[in-house]
Amino acid sequence: MAEAAPAGGAPKVSRLDRRKARTRHALIEAAVRLIAEGRGDRASIQEITETADIGFGSFYNHFDSKEQLFQTASEEVLERWGQLIDRASAGITDPAERYAVGTRITGRLGWTHPDIAGFLTGTGLDALDIPIGLAPRALRDIQAGQAAGRFTVPDAEIALSAVAGGLLGLLRMCQRHPERVTEASVDQLAEAVLRLLGVPAPEAARLAALPLPDTGTW
Repeated sequence: MAEAAPAGGAPKVSRLDRRKARTRHALIEAAVRLIAEGRGDRASIQEITETADIGFGSFYNHFDSKEQLFQTASEEVLERWGQLIDRASAGITDPAERYAVGTRITGRLGWTHPDIAGFLTGTGLDALDIPIGLAPRALRDIQAGQAAGRFTVPDAEIALSAVAGGLLGLLRMCQRHPERVTEASVDQLAEAVLRLLGVPAPEAARLAALPLPDTGTW
């Protein structure tokens, strides 16, 4: 007998589909953990499946290679984080304020989401090459700031590289010397970033001190 569709007409997810989704999620989480620990490049598929606590053969039901897994993990994590920042900054029309919010939220990853902070520092500037997630959004906001006359920096992509380097450096410092990085440190970086982009010093200080919107759940 066929299983009845649940109320609302949505198709029922089978037990097999749920198990496949859990296995895929476990592999993604294992990849993120290995990258965060600096072991992504040298991890074998055996190590990946052991970290995920699944059978070796299950890997190839989801990914053709570890390179495909790590690419997928990078895209999914950065896209989820980008969506979180989008939700937090929804309704903010000023591109300078929007950029400050994204920088300040991401700079707090060291203690709000240390696993994601570790992933970002493990990925390094290669994160700029990932076609979805944080980098495209940051570039979009810099270009919006240029168009609105809020940012005077001439080259958006060069500015993005400079900003990303500073943010990654702060996250790395938070990992190695957590006692030296506070919310004030993050806000000071955001202020410096805005000034680099061309925002006058008093305005940059004001934007970096505004109350942060709620980020919701990860």
